[in-house]
Amino acid sequence: MRLFVALDLPDPMRERLTRLAGSLAGARWTPPANLHLTLRFIGEADRVMAEEIDHALSAIRGRGFKLALCGTGLFTRSGKTCSLWAGIEASEPLERLQGKIETALVRIGLPPERKRFKPHVTLARVDTVAEPALATWIQAHNLLRSESVAITHFTLFSSLRGKEQAVYHPEVDYELG
Repeated sequence: MRLFVALDLPDPMRERLTRLAGSLAGARWTPPANLHLTLRFIGEADRVMAEEIDHALSAIRGRGFKLALCGTGLFTRSGKTCSLWAGIEASEPLERLQGKIETALVRIGLPPERKRFKPHVTLARVDTVAEPALATWIQAHNLLRSESVAITHFTLFSSLRGKEQAVYHPEVDYELG
């Protein structure tokens, strides 16, 4: 089973991001149900490892916090633009939670995450969209902001590959005090 740890976005934030869908011709927009903020990608795990992951995540303690959208941007892979994202406002509680998750998973034997944590929500795949159109879209939406929303839990998700998009299923929610 393919796993990742994420924040399932509260409805007001999800609705704000969903309104952007379709505003860039040729982009493959993330379905509203799949919008999330990844805290740690895990990858393939068998049932025994999934139980160890659940146990490690269950031991994490933290307080709820506020989260807000802040700007947009692009990710590239091998020099080619591949995805469009909405940024998340810098937050010490978010960074602390992500660090606790990373530490807990490394302690049970998962390899450390190689990429630096950059809080974002992937909005669309844009590998077939022309660069000028991407630049225009970013200029039009780079001031994206949202009201802060309360985050009260984080979630362990499984991911099944679909024909066009992956299907994410929340496996376990972990409450934040």
